[in-house]
Amino acid sequence: MTQWQLLQGDILLGELSEYGCDQPFFLARFAPGPGWENVRPLFEALAARRGPDPDGSRTVAVVKPLLDLDLTLVPVGGGQSLRQVFKDCWLRIDGSEASLRY
Repeated sequence: MTQWQLLQGDILLGELSEYGCDQPFFLARFAPGPGWENVRPLFEALAARRGPDPDGSRTVAVVKPLLDLDLTLVPVGGGQSLRQVFKDCWLRIDGSEASLRY
């Protein structure tokens, strides 16, 4: 399974280790890194976002601040290209669990 580093520029926010799949999402364990506390509230807001959102406005309100951070996922050990979070892939982190769609 793939392991990823979640980066904001050169700041390590955390690492993801894929362990399974629930189509269309890959499931991963999340281990916070030194920069996590700066972005944690934004990911918590996304994790808390539930229920109907017919026009998508509630989802956009929580994703936009994350999109503005210009986050990347870089595969540990190479083999795959990096991914721009919320541009090339969808990432949701809730505590120590993450789901990733790319």
